Amino acid sequence: MTYLRYAPDVEKPDPDEQKTIDGIINGMTQQSETVEAREHHAVRASHAKSSACVTGELTIAAGLPPELAQGLFATPGTHPVAVRFAQGPGETLGDRVSTHRGMSIKVFDVPGEKLPGHAVNTQDFVLATGTTFPSGTAAGFLRDGTVIGKSTGLPEGVKSAVSSTMRNLNRALHAFGTESALADFFGHPYSHPLADSYFSQAPVRYGDYVAKLGVVPATDSQRALSEWRLDPHQDEDGFRHATVAFFRDHEVVFELKAQLWADVESQPIEDASVDWPVSISPYRTVATLRLPRQDAYGADRVRYFDEVMTFRPAHSLTAHRPLGSVMRARLRVYQALSDFRHSKNGVASEDTASIDHVPA
Repeated sequence: MTYLRYAPDVEKPDPDEQKTIDGIINGMTQQSETVEAREHHAVRASHAKSSACVTGELTIAAGLPPELAQGLFATPGTHPVAVRFAQGPGETLGDRVSTHRGMSIKVFDVPGEKLPGHAVNTQDFVLATGTTFPSGTAAGFLRDGTVIGKSTGLPEGVKSAVSSTMRNLNRALHAFGTESALADFFGHPYSHPLADSYFSQAPVRYGDYVAKLGVVPATDSQRALSEWRLDPHQDEDGFRHATVAFFRDHEVVFELKAQLWADVESQPIEDASVDWPVSISPYRTVATLRLPRQDAYGADRVRYFDEVMTFRPAHSLTAHRPLGSVMRARLRVYQALSDFRHSKNGVASEDTASIDHVPA
């Protein structure tokens, strides 16, 4: 198969994109202010409620073909990692409000040229359930973010009802062999976080190429969780409890995969709402993420992960620069919202340089 090469002109920014990004920052900051006033503490503007805060290793596969042996994945070897699993909302809600999930990976001991402003040898991958980002573009991000922001002050019961409606919609659509990415975003099934797959949703540079990334459960014990479903009426923090309990008894393994860019028409760079067809370019394994048995929610570590450490698309090798409208927005938005959160809480943020900084 012939894969398309990266070049700076693969991106086509909208002329008014900076104004749009400023609008996203303003809107999400207002949302964070509403949450901070209610919770008396500033939390992440998305993926606020963590389910597990763990460490492990990422092993880059040996013998990858040239098109996959790129950037971080060009050199076989093993890197320490810190990984945070979290629920989607930018506020601390009960698990009845089951929306999309997040998985953020910080890879350590990564030499090479970095994006401006990133000075330590790490590479972050910020992933979520769903192969696409439903908003598609920065303009869509602003539109949908405005709706979410206006709903932030609503009672939790209303948010639970919306989430339930969206889950039911996708159940109905599944009967016809399809589903809605937007419905999943707002109404993800009550599935086990360690049985889910997670994706970059938007593309990144992949050395000489371009790719979307994903991580997929790789052990029989994780795959056996596929039928597990939370009863949120029994446990409003059930996703956390289930994840922590699993880590207590099992090693967790994911395969990290790359889907290379192969067709301009069916695999657009600028619209992250378009699912790149796997029939044209499948996800191919480039590394293995191993997270050993551990206490996945120790108090000191959780405080460090949730309050101090930052995960951002901007923490990246130049070789894995985020691409497209949504990603360009994220480069600015994550920084601004992190600054707000840390300032409100009186906590200095840290671009963590070493796994040794992470509490045991």
